[in-house]
Amino acid sequence: MSDKEIIKFMATSMKGLSGYIVIVFFAAQFVYYFKYSNIGVLMAIRGAEFLGNIGFTGVMLLVAFVILSAFINLFMGSASAKWAIMAPVFVPMFMLVGYHPGITQAAFRIGDSITNIITPMMSYFALIVAFAQKYDEKYGIGTITATMLPYTIIIGLIWMILLAAWMLLGLPVGPDAPIHLPG
Repeated sequence: MSDKEIIKFMATSMKGLSGYIVIVFFAAQFVYYFKYSNIGVLMAIRGAEFLGNIGFTGVMLLVAFVILSAFINLFMGSASAKWAIMAPVFVPMFMLVGYHPGITQAAFRIGDSITNIITPMMSYFALIVAFAQKYDEKYGIGTITATMLPYTIIIGLIWMILLAAWMLLGLPVGPDAPIHLPG
């Protein structure tokens, strides 16, 4: 194989990455301008003021955040990408309302986990469909989702009850991580 052929093969493989590079470029621009504009901080402050004004705090606030995280998980598979978008807004917002970042992340993780099995955005969803089709060729995305939906609902309710009990008991979410911020 000559050096010209190697360059040709390398150029061909890079053509396949061009769409990804364009998407990453615009995603990076969005993240940069989001940070540069401080819109996340503004949203956090306004959101905390709104929550304080309507009195929406406590267990119901964190349960609503679990539901929001679960809903967003249906459209965005990557937990780290979701957290990168949500954390700059919700962590400061909940801190201004008096909650430790640890409980915010716990609520996010609960919401993120309960809808994984019903979203086609999950990285292993295609593998699950393939294994199911091994035993029944009629199985597809809809069948898997319909089969797993009751489990999602039941596990979600159990997790939210556990979160509520944890908060009502005032148990810390980790070392030096109380539910409420001191002060």
